[in-house]
Amino acid sequence: MRKSRTYLKANDQVEVIAGKEKGRVGKILKIFPDTQKATVERINMIKRHTKARDASQQGQIVEREAPIHVSNLQLICPECTQTGRVGRKLLEDGTKVRFCKKCGESIEVK
Repeated sequence: MRKSRTYLKANDQVEVIAGKEKGRVGKILKIFPDTQKATVERINMIKRHTKARDASQQGQIVEREAPIHVSNLQLICPECTQTGRVGRKLLEDGTKVRFCKKCGESIEVK
């Protein structure tokens, strides 16, 4: 199976456009290209019960982010601060750049 490319990268600001977290905004922590999922900061929180490793440590309930499919996320343009689609273009110097299709400005991870 061919890996599908995603237009999202780590540290991008995204908005959830579908599902129980619809309308929430967060920063991408990690991308999983094999499954086309991403973990977003404070989005899709789940609880995991951990066992005690030895007698001195207690078991606990850990809350962490679960991956969400990239089709449910939309990038927020840092220039126009709106969600929109992302395109790719090749600059004169040969570098590939992502750009916002609403305002036309390039999107760089800061």
